[in-house]
Amino acid sequence: MSVMLRGLKEQPLDLTAIVTVADDGGSSGILRSELDIPPPGDIRNVLIALADVEPLLSQMLQYRFTNGKGLAGHSLGNLILAAMKDISGDFLTGIRELSRVLAVRGRVLPTTEQSIVLKAEMEDGTIVTGESKIPKYGGRIKRVFIEPEQAAPLQDAIQAIREAEAIVIGPGSLYTSIMPNLLVPGIVQAILDSDSVKIFVCNIMTQPGETDDYTVGDHLKAIENHVHHRLFDYVIVNNGNIPHRIQDLYAGQGAKAVSPDVEEVARLGYRIVADDLAQFHTYVRHDSLKLSRHIVELVNSWKGKSG
Repeated sequence: MSVMLRGLKEQPLDLTAIVTVADDGGSSGILRSELDIPPPGDIRNVLIALADVEPLLSQMLQYRFTNGKGLAGHSLGNLILAAMKDISGDFLTGIRELSRVLAVRGRVLPTTEQSIVLKAEMEDGTIVTGESKIPKYGGRIKRVFIEPEQAAPLQDAIQAIREAEAIVIGPGSLYTSIMPNLLVPGIVQAILDSDSVKIFVCNIMTQPGETDDYTVGDHLKAIENHVHHRLFDYVIVNNGNIPHRIQDLYAGQGAKAVSPDVEEVARLGYRIVADDLAQFHTYVRHDSLKLSRHIVELVNSWKGKSG
């Protein structure tokens, strides 16, 4: 999401980012358990992506301590969010106040103010508990679910979905980032109730232990199987070639390019936008400017038809 938002914030859009609170690993997991707050890591990344600040400040907020008893492993941004929660009185107000300080272009909202626990039922019948543990198990995922199942959605998030002219889901870890948002009661219904254009941005690479050998169609079928509806009007996919040296690097980690099985995606009833969207620096990521242009074109086209 953060990569996509860096491109979208340069467009004339009113953005609301709705972020999962299922993270239980690393610094976020420690702060979640010790301070009884929603995990701040994903929210921190999105705030920084939307912030209008000097690069040095962004680097500072992403800085992760490597030494110090109790400090090692924590990112400064996570600690600031935890402090803002205490200063302001609640986590949501803390996000709003830090957004103001960082001149964030848009709003950042958690899906729920409750810390949810993500669980996965694997195809071998094993139940794996914890977002950070699911990809490490090494089996194929049959389904994921949250506890508590009736976690209360943030009403600001529901309202933002209902009022949106476009709803964009992805890119991100299918089972451990996207699904936890959709499993919060009320979120899917709000999406279905909206007359906006609904867009799915598919990942460029598979994720080991989570989407091994998945095609674009497999991503969409997994979402349909969990929410029991076809949510999207359009699917944005990468159809560009990944250089062999990059493919080899990812193959060593058990990942490969997601196959753009456009005929199957069309058979499922989705309209497809395909383009060479991959960029490589340290990792393969979406070209945020190209991606944002496609999203804006779909939004404007949809508005033109509905108008």
